[in-house]
Amino acid sequence: MKVGTHFPDHYPKNPPRGDAAQQIPVGTRHAVSLPPAFTSANRAISVSKTLGLAVLFAALIGCTSTQRSPDMGNSDLPQVVSTNTILTDLTAELAGEEIDLIGILDPGADPHTYEPVPADTKALEQGELILYNGYNLEPGLIKMIDAAGVNAKKLAVGELVKPLDMEYEGQKVPDPHVWGNVANAIAMVNGIRDALIELSPEDADIFTANAAQLTAELTQLDTWIGQQIATIPPDKRKLITSHDAFQYYAAAYGLEVTGTLVGISTEEKPSAQTLTLLVEKIKKTGVPAIFAETTINPSLIQTVAQEAQVKLAPSQLYSDSIGTPGSPGDSYVKMMVSNTRTIVEALGGTYQPFQATKTE
Repeated sequence: MKVGTHFPDHYPKNPPRGDAAQQIPVGTRHAVSLPPAFTSANRAISVSKTLGLAVLFAALIGCTSTQRSPDMGNSDLPQVVSTNTILTDLTAELAGEEIDLIGILDPGADPHTYEPVPADTKALEQGELILYNGYNLEPGLIKMIDAAGVNAKKLAVGELVKPLDMEYEGQKVPDPHVWGNVANAIAMVNGIRDALIELSPEDADIFTANAAQLTAELTQLDTWIGQQIATIPPDKRKLITSHDAFQYYAAAYGLEVTGTLVGISTEEKPSAQTLTLLVEKIKKTGVPAIFAETTINPSLIQTVAQEAQVKLAPSQLYSDSIGTPGSPGDSYVKMMVSNTRTIVEALGGTYQPFQATKTE
C-alpha cells in the first residue's frame, strides 16, 4: 500500500486461508490481540511447546506496525475510508500520498460475513469520504455506514456497474462481485477518481493522471485475460468453485459457471443434498478440475473433489479479497492475473505471463 494507507485496528474475524506462510497479514497498523497463551504475563514460552505454537508466536510478533499513526484527524490530508480490500487497493493506486486512507478489512477477510468492531465506527465517523462496494457485499458495514453519526460523503462504487441478477433465497438479487469483469473495474476506477477530485480539487491533476495510467493497465489486462481463456479447450471452459463469485468473470471471458457449493454469499451453509448434487454434476460435466477460494475454508470443496474423483486446482482463487502482502494476488491486478493463471492451467489451457506496457 502507499504511504498514508492503513489496515484495520483488529485482526480479521475470518482469517485468510491459503499458503500457511500467508495466513497472518504483515504491515498492519495495530497491535495484534494475542491469545491467552501470549499475554504479557505469559510471553515466556518454554521450548517444549509445539512447533506450531512457536511458529504462530513468531508470526504474531512479526506483525509490528510500520504504518503512520492510524488516528484520523491527526493528518492534514483528506480522510478516506474504504470497506473492502479491492477498493482499498484501487483507491491507493489513484490517490498515492494525497489522502489518508483507512482500509477496514484486512487482506484475506470475507466481506460477506465480516462483523464490524468499535474501531470501524470511529473510522467511519471521522472519514470525509466512504467508499464501499454496495449490492450488499458487506452487509454488516453497510448497516453501520447508513447509521446515524456517519456524515461523510458515501459512494457505493460497485453500484456504478449494472449488475447481473442472481437467485438468492428465492429472490432475484444483484450479484455484488462486479470486479470480476475488468471493464467493470475500469468504471469503478473512474467513479473513485471523480469522488476524490470532489473531495480534494487541488489534487485533480494527480488523480486524473493516476487513473489514466491504471485504466491503461486494466485495459491491457482485460484483453490478456480473454486471450488466456481462449486457449482452454471449448468443452473444458467450465468453472466449479466454492461460492458463486465468478459470474462476471465467466460472462466477460467465455466461461460457464456450472456449479458452486453456495450462492453469492458465503453466509450460506451447503446441505448434504447440495454436496451430493454438486458431485453428480461434476461427474456429468467431466470438468478436469474444480477450485477452492482463499476466503473460504477449503475442507468442503476438498471433500467434493475426493467424492467426484476430480482434481482440486493446486492454487486457490481470490474471490472477495486481494491476497495478503507478498502473496501472488496482493493487488487487484495481481489477483486477476493469478486467478486467470490458476484457471487456465487447471482446465488445460496455455498460460502466457501478463506484461503491461507502461504509458507515458
